[in-house]
Amino acid sequence: MPIFMDLHIVPGVTAEHVAEAHQEDLKIQDDYGCRVMTYWVDEDHGSAFCLMEAPNKEAVIKMHENAHGLIPHEIIEVNSSVVEAFLGRIKYPKNLKTSLDTGLKIFNDPAFRIILVITTKNTNLLQFDLGLNKFNEVLGTFTKLIKQQIVNNQGRLVEMEGEGYVISFVSVSDALNCATTIQKSTQDVSEILQLCMSLNAGLPVDTSDQLFGITIKFAHYLCDIGSTNQIVVSSIVEQLNKPDYQNFIEKENIRRVSTTEEKTIEVIMKTLEGNWQDPEFGVADFCAKMSISKSKLYRQCTKLTKMSPNELLRKYRLKKSLAVLKTGLNISETAFESGFSSPSYFAKCFQKQYGILPMQYLKI
Repeated sequence: MPIFMDLHIVPGVTAEHVAEAHQEDLKIQDDYGCRVMTYWVDEDHGSAFCLMEAPNKEAVIKMHENAHGLIPHEIIEVNSSVVEAFLGRIKYPKNLKTSLDTGLKIFNDPAFRIILVITTKNTNLLQFDLGLNKFNEVLGTFTKLIKQQIVNNQGRLVEMEGEGYVISFVSVSDALNCATTIQKSTQDVSEILQLCMSLNAGLPVDTSDQLFGITIKFAHYLCDIGSTNQIVVSSIVEQLNKPDYQNFIEKENIRRVSTTEEKTIEVIMKTLEGNWQDPEFGVADFCAKMSISKSKLYRQCTKLTKMSPNELLRKYRLKKSLAVLKTGLNISETAFESGFSSPSYFAKCFQKQYGILPMQYLKI
């Protein structure tokens, strides 16, 4: 049976309120074919999250509606192992004590997490650059370092294919310490790896269909605009623990992104996401989509990414083409699928960016 996690936005919610609502769910869960597994309470953010097995989303809604009337604002289907990787459990916390006043087992376990995303150069390109033996040595050492620092800083590695390394933390300090230690320890190979790191924070269920979907997506945006071996930190992470953040930022190569910059980054990246496959899409269309002048777009792109709009669009298309090439399309088809109007121009840009022709890349 599918597993779902839902979000209830309840300003002023308390752990006791959620414990009471949960008991009402348990009373009627069988009527709707559901099995409530556990929940999280986030009093600071006025949110509660329920994890349950259910035949479908409609059954979840009906059970909650008839149990206590708190209809979920969002529901997503989840993988229990991914939930456990992010949040540390899929069952009730151990050794809960029963309240003498209410007879309920009350706990306040927030689901808010700090997310560290680590990206590196495409592994096929890295293998081409280094050769198989050196590639295995460098990547093996790097992976061992990351896993050790995750353990040292109470993080949790989330296996998400195609997402790079996604690591979940409860503590901002632990997340920053993990990232800065990795940064220091990889200075000799950071250029080779094209190592990028970013820190963002959020709640597990949002308007996307993946756990921490929006939080992770924006963390990838931050990696895209960061320099090699730089840690890019969202404004929310800075605000969560400002004194600690200041201690780190004075010593390390950390870039803080303001809320205004975040809005601009999001618009730029979403515009690229929505139009990169269109060969007719150029700077003029970029400006029109963002409702800004050409000069302002240029200033914003160079300030945030150190690239012109044309360079940014071309680099984005080339990055996407790496995945397209592996789908089985030939070079010409990949060029058009990736927004290039000419296969020869695509090959020229690809070689300039990656030091290898598309046909060579396919043979790796």
